[in-house]
Amino acid sequence: MKRQILFFAVLFFTLSTASQAQIFKMDEEPRLAFIDKAHYVSAAMQMDDYLPLLQGKRIGVVGNQTSIVGATHLVDTLLSCGIDVRKIYTPEHGFRGTADAGAKVSSGKDEKTGLPIVSLYGKNKKPTPEMLQGIDLILFDLQDVGVRFYTYISTMSYVMEAAAENDIPVVVLDRPNPNGFYVDGPVLKPENQSFVGMHPVPVVYGMTIGEYARMVNGEGWLKNGVRCDLTVIPINKYDRNAIYELPVRPSPNLPNWEAVYLYPTLCFFEGSIVSIGRGTETPFQVYGHPDMRGSFTFTPKSADGASKPLLEGQRCRGENLVEFAHGYAYNANRLHLEWLIEAYRQLSDKGFFTNYFRLLAGDKQLQRDIENGKNADDIRASWEADLDAFKAIRGKYLMY
Repeated sequence: MKRQILFFAVLFFTLSTASQAQIFKMDEEPRLAFIDKAHYVSAAMQMDDYLPLLQGKRIGVVGNQTSIVGATHLVDTLLSCGIDVRKIYTPEHGFRGTADAGAKVSSGKDEKTGLPIVSLYGKNKKPTPEMLQGIDLILFDLQDVGVRFYTYISTMSYVMEAAAENDIPVVVLDRPNPNGFYVDGPVLKPENQSFVGMHPVPVVYGMTIGEYARMVNGEGWLKNGVRCDLTVIPINKYDRNAIYELPVRPSPNLPNWEAVYLYPTLCFFEGSIVSIGRGTETPFQVYGHPDMRGSFTFTPKSADGASKPLLEGQRCRGENLVEFAHGYAYNANRLHLEWLIEAYRQLSDKGFFTNYFRLLAGDKQLQRDIENGKNADDIRASWEADLDAFKAIRGKYLMY
């Protein structure tokens, strides 16, 4: 009897182990690490590496609420070190990061330091020669999220272009890309170029903002092929295959790591009639519409950073993806087109897509494929050749 029990125990262990081995073999996606703000050193913290470059020069800082050194703003830190900061240039959402997405940002003056703030998200997205007058060097420090339509990389590109045209060097302080662990999505076609997509890169490009700057410069993507005098200060202890919990929200509607993680896919809904939770406590973590099915409900309301959100005051049904985000270690590292396809299937007779979708996608084909009933795997397969070509370019500029 004991021998029989031992036999079945060994047999169960063998089958169980074989099953686990098979599951592990089938799981082709890497298991991601989760890294909080205490376990890496951003370039801004490594002041010995860049302060000597600033000494004796009149400095313009491109920054916002994410430009911090520990718990102190970069501008305050530089001034305390005796650096001659002359101007602050600020992107979408403003210097304090409170403006709505797409809202005009006005120039003005910083209340704390008295320094002039020059908006790069108003009349001029590219600095004019007058805006750069009296500046010897531009220091760029913005927390990006690694997605083509997140506009900080467009601001950086215009700053580099203007700096090159006016013989001003640029120093980029690198920060982690919280979506740096994969590359996916359609590659932008030139006819769809806009401020939410300036270069022939996929939606998710798997590079830090410093690496991206090197690529834009090295590939001659600035206007007329000009080259910027560029220096990138690297991050210490950066792990590309990791999810990063950012110390400061990069924009008003990305309040936590879950929203940042889900943003690459859910932002496609911004080009549709579906709400992604602007005006709720979970923006970019939910999606829904009054005519959709789903057990989860929410009602968008006007709030700071989300004035007059889509479907304001209407009870929406749909999906809450917070728990999906919490399963990051087991999720496929890719865009999750299934959500978009299912939402379209339910709302196809409601005029689902807006003109903005084409700019977000970077091509017309994604909308056509969804309208024609293609599944996610077939759509993704159509990107492979372009993604392979991009990865060959990308490889030349990776620093980590």
